[in-house]
Amino acid sequence: ADMRGNVRRKMVEGATQVLRRRGLHATAFSEVLALTGASRGSIYHHFPGGKAELIEAVLEDFTTLLDDQLQALHGQPAEAVVQGALALWRGMLLRDDCESGCPVVAVTVAADSSRLLQDCRQAFAQWTGTLAAALKAAGLPPAQAASFATLLMAAVQGAILLSRAAGDMAPFDTVAEQLQQQAAQFAA
Repeated sequence: ADMRGNVRRKMVEGATQVLRRRGLHATAFSEVLALTGASRGSIYHHFPGGKAELIEAVLEDFTTLLDDQLQALHGQPAEAVVQGALALWRGMLLRDDCESGCPVVAVTVAADSSRLLQDCRQAFAQWTGTLAAALKAAGLPPAQAASFATLLMAAVQGAILLSRAAGDMAPFDTVAEQLQQQAAQFAA
């Protein structure tokens, strides 16, 4: 059973990479197979629902992974929460040489089913909620914590897009600096 879970996990991780680079419609099983060394038969074995089921698994996996990392910021001062969140996204962008973005964004722009769109909505709501809770725990009033969490989410995703287009970290770093300056005001 462990071996089976291993193949499935490898396929989900591979599909996440392809999705982040190529987008929803250009994500092909063949590329996922080439990347993971899995067999064609294993796709339908692990994902009888085909590509849609694989993409759903990617969204679920990535949403949980990122949310766990954001939850770890809980209990820190507001400025550290913002810095920590920015560092997570910056790390992803840097690791892929500014060539890939958030898989949830990739699916949101091209979702061809309300089910996938619902998964995306849930992912953003979960991350924003986790950030808002951490900011609230850091002493921000609930309304301000919620609106800053939304600003942070939107600004980061836009900054990732600009950095991908530029092939350079500069746009992301500019946006990050503005957000950190704003977060520094919370402590004041």
